[in-house]
Amino acid sequence: MTATPTTDQQNAPSPAAIPAKPPPDVTVVVIAYNDADRLPRAVRSVLAQTHRALEVVISDDHSTDTTPEVARSLAAADPRVRHLRLPENSGGCSVPRNRALDVATAPYVMFLDSDDELPPDAVAKLLAAHRAREVDFVMGAVRRVRVDTGKSSLWMPHLVTERRTVEGIDQEPELLFEHLSTSKMYARAFLDRARLRFPEGIHYEDQLFSAQAYCLARAFTVIPEPVYVWYIEPYAATGSASISNQRDRLENVADRIHVQRLIDEFLETSGHGAIRPEKDYKFLKHDFRMYAGDLPRRDDAWLTGFAELVTPYLDTLSPAAYARLPRTERVVLRLVRDGRLDEARRAARGLGLPVGPRHVSHDEEGHVYWGEPLPASEAARTELDLSEEGVEAGPLSAALFRHEVRDLETGPGTVLRFTVRTYDPLLRLPVGPQVARLALAPGGRRYEVAFRIDPVLPGVFEGRVRFDPGQAPLSVQGFDGVRHPVVELRQGRGRHTAPLLGPLDFTPVSSRPRAYAGTVEHVVTVAPEAAGSARIEVRWRPAGPTAKLGPLAGRLSRSVVSRAAKVIRGALR
Repeated sequence: MTATPTTDQQNAPSPAAIPAKPPPDVTVVVIAYNDADRLPRAVRSVLAQTHRALEVVISDDHSTDTTPEVARSLAAADPRVRHLRLPENSGGCSVPRNRALDVATAPYVMFLDSDDELPPDAVAKLLAAHRAREVDFVMGAVRRVRVDTGKSSLWMPHLVTERRTVEGIDQEPELLFEHLSTSKMYARAFLDRARLRFPEGIHYEDQLFSAQAYCLARAFTVIPEPVYVWYIEPYAATGSASISNQRDRLENVADRIHVQRLIDEFLETSGHGAIRPEKDYKFLKHDFRMYAGDLPRRDDAWLTGFAELVTPYLDTLSPAAYARLPRTERVVLRLVRDGRLDEARRAARGLGLPVGPRHVSHDEEGHVYWGEPLPASEAARTELDLSEEGVEAGPLSAALFRHEVRDLETGPGTVLRFTVRTYDPLLRLPVGPQVARLALAPGGRRYEVAFRIDPVLPGVFEGRVRFDPGQAPLSVQGFDGVRHPVVELRQGRGRHTAPLLGPLDFTPVSSRPRAYAGTVEHVVTVAPEAAGSARIEVRWRPAGPTAKLGPLAGRLSRSVVSRAAKVIRGALR
């Protein structure tokens, strides 16, 4: 018996009459591994794009947490989302990205990590640039956000300030510094034409992939607008830190060197050997510099292993790339290459700061060199030579001093008692007692303590000081921030200011001072700087009524703030 169609069935349009779902313009690949908590934020940032004709491919690298369930839930909630689960964990980013490319259907492709997100108009802006001019990819700015502080900054901002189309990387080889694959929207036709996929089985795959994309692209467009939000966790535990932040592992160093060699080989075989010096400079200025900043905290065994890994590669780099570096970076590199590792560790505490060596050496021609003994090679003499920098006879501000904390005692509160050892390797200070000043200026208000330093050895002075940053004067608006004490020396009209290098580790101390009749209150904490040179670091955080007033205080008069603070104090009791 033949069934009679219902009224709804009779009135329903035929399948041919149903309009087809419009194909996506862009595929956004979101890779994830054991990131169930942050994956929804990443995917929702894509689904919230102002340009809605897109698809999301969640490529799960065989997670062992609840990431698969979260991904399936996201896919069930929006037809634009698909979930792809790899049969086994690959241990990197390349395989999940490549497998997602296999199923992507859109003519343009982007990549997003599960712990990051896209600004709302990222897809629209990148796609508009593609449609304005046919190019192989479009790249934009990246906003980096520190998870611990919430502060944000642009990644390599000088490279993306101007909208332009680049006809080949040879025109602007400095763009090699921007090696992120996630800041770009690629034409799928370009990826297929160039047979460009992420290299599997290696770490730092972005660097090789991006170098290949730059070199193989006929043209690409740069736009200045932010198109990616990159969340940074600088102090994440080793087990949860990103690959880039696992710099304490020598395997991490080996992985980075390996990918550099692959890039060098590709540049040569692809006919782009002429930009190798720019790529070498990028490695020295960015990649090596990150490890160099960690050297003060590395033990002897790690330093030895590090030098054994990097030195053979450093010896292959262009001399012109070294010549472009600041003095202290050249010094650290040379000391590492020459196996003077303890000196390299000490020199690294001055990276980016006006910090001199403990000692210098002189040759028969009167040249002055960083450290002792005299450099053994012509190359080392060139890179360690300080003679032309005015350190001996120039103004006091150009002199080389080094101030280190010894015998630190803390308490009560934020009171610090310690000895300052000042190294004057070029004997710029007169023999005899000198007046030094220890100073900082939270919120622009200077707090200083004068103390005496006496010569204890040729070119070495010491002095004991009591310093309590909790007593630093603050404005009625309060202060929320960090300062590092500096040591100031004066001679006539000359003045020299340099950082105070603290112990690498000591127990933080705090106090809760109040000012202005108790209406301005802060928690002041003194601790070793967590990274870099390990200066003494002082942090102020508003507390009590000052914290309640917040930014409003900056717009009110002192009397108004004081009255408001008293009211709040009364309400809090």
